[in-house]
Amino acid sequence: MTTPSHPADDSAELLPVATPARTRAALRALIRPDRGLALTGIGVLVAATAVGLLVQPLLGRIVDIVADGRPAGDLTLPVVLLVAVAAVQGVTTTIGLTRVARLGETVLARLREQFVERALDLPADRLERAGAGDLTARVTGDVARVAEAVRSALPEMARSVLAILLTLGALALLDVRFLLAALLAVPVQLLTARWYVSRALTLYADQRVANGAQQQQLLETIGGAVTVRGHRLERQHTERGAGLSRKAVELTMRSVDLVLGFYGRLHIAEYIGLAAVLIAGFWLVRDGAVSIGTATAAALYFHSLFGPVNAALVLLDDAQSAAAGLARLVGVTDLARPAEPVAGKAEPAEPAEPAGAAEPAPVPHQRTAPGAAVAVDAVSHAYGPGRPVLHEVSLTLRPGEHVALVGTSGAGKSTLARIVAGVQQPTAGTVTAPAGAGEPSVVLVTQEVHVFTGSLAEDLRLARPDATDAELRGALSTVHALGWAEALPDGLDTVVGEGGHRLDPARAQQLALARLVLAGPALAVLDEATAEAGSAGARVLERSAEAALSGRTALIVAHRLTQAVAADRVVVLEAGRVVESGPHEELRDADGPYAALWRAWSGSRTAPHP
Repeated sequence: MTTPSHPADDSAELLPVATPARTRAALRALIRPDRGLALTGIGVLVAATAVGLLVQPLLGRIVDIVADGRPAGDLTLPVVLLVAVAAVQGVTTTIGLTRVARLGETVLARLREQFVERALDLPADRLERAGAGDLTARVTGDVARVAEAVRSALPEMARSVLAILLTLGALALLDVRFLLAALLAVPVQLLTARWYVSRALTLYADQRVANGAQQQQLLETIGGAVTVRGHRLERQHTERGAGLSRKAVELTMRSVDLVLGFYGRLHIAEYIGLAAVLIAGFWLVRDGAVSIGTATAAALYFHSLFGPVNAALVLLDDAQSAAAGLARLVGVTDLARPAEPVAGKAEPAEPAEPAGAAEPAPVPHQRTAPGAAVAVDAVSHAYGPGRPVLHEVSLTLRPGEHVALVGTSGAGKSTLARIVAGVQQPTAGTVTAPAGAGEPSVVLVTQEVHVFTGSLAEDLRLARPDATDAELRGALSTVHALGWAEALPDGLDTVVGEGGHRLDPARAQQLALARLVLAGPALAVLDEATAEAGSAGARVLERSAEAALSGRTALIVAHRLTQAVAADRVVVLEAGRVVESGPHEELRDADGPYAALWRAWSGSRTAPHP
């Protein structure tokens, strides 16, 4: 299950964070397909560590040879064996760490795929409530933390834990009293680990949230720089950003203090353990229970534990940070998915893993045969408690019909369009949309169009990867964009998007409409898709949109009422309810809400006297 992350402010409802139990379960599920690789990697590391434990007895043997005054030739065999041990351990350690690292990278890639897939499925309103900064921080900072842990901490942790266990076993084989002496350090180490873990997980989780809030503020300030300067809000935004930065720095310094205290306690444990082993060796050698070489091997064994024990405990720092990041990633992948479309049925989706009280249960978004009608039945939607946007809206689109949605700002037009497109799930009601045969059934084009980085041809082929150059030109020609496309420096091979040839809003919108033509959906939903063109390009874009929609069912959120004039039917929304529906001429002459909108838009209403 997941729990909501703590918002940085009252206006943000951050995406959920998975509980520790759910995070562990998700990690096991990610590793399960590669169990063989995991077992092989751990097995090879066990062999490498076991071979490495032969070093201390061989050194002890050399000490005994020297202490007994034996010939120098007796040192040959132990020295040759030390060289062989070093070679074998080096080879097996490399193989084991490589396999463990491969396991980690495979699991990380699988997690990334799940995260991106789920993030793309998130309802638009859910992302808006969370803010871009939260999702950006997860896909950048949290993924980086987990990746760093997978590439460095995971292999080192595996090797360290194995070295600790096998070394303690070797101490017991020398003499169980050496083991008991070494274990005197364990209580201090356990208390240190407990002290650290109890503070680290919450601290690092808060640090990730603070970084997300800081990033969100930075994105908003930069994205709205023109507005900020226009309203002389530079000081307020700077102070707000500085406050969030101070909070992030404060949490970072707290984590530094925590790590310093952690190291100090570990050193105390080392001194206690080493002193105990040396004292035990002194008494055992004096009583003749062990040789000087055996006591030396025991001391070397314990000293060799400094590295892996400290590494394992220190890696708790990386592990806790990575665990906090992993929980935030799993929190997104566990969000309740929309119900899969089922032809001809209106059964609700199977319940998904709980994702926090803020997530509404998904409702069916069914599909019918290609070209069939689109039916919206008693659909309601609310962006949180007490914020209804749609109230039991029912609407039917006949095959091939073009329906224009009109209404004042905030009437619910875009919300209804996204619900019909399947991008957003309603809180109540059902939607029956056409089903595509090997192609998208519904395509949504909004006024905010993204031009992807790459050639113009690659950008177009996002809609249909197997499209030929002739089909690309045909789609561009359909939306009246072939002329300017072929006039680009390299034609369809011209690089567009970030760092490439810049397309103005009208051309970017035509590119989106050309992708719609290539996708060939049964239903097209246009949400103010011509709004970004401005007055000069409005008519051109309207012609492009009209051509792109030819022969298919369409729902159009009309930015200009000329689109309503061209539509087969006009549906008027007011405060989330359908108040009028009919042809343009009929509604224009009915003296109702649409007639008022038409008079206001066309300028035919008589201006009041001063």
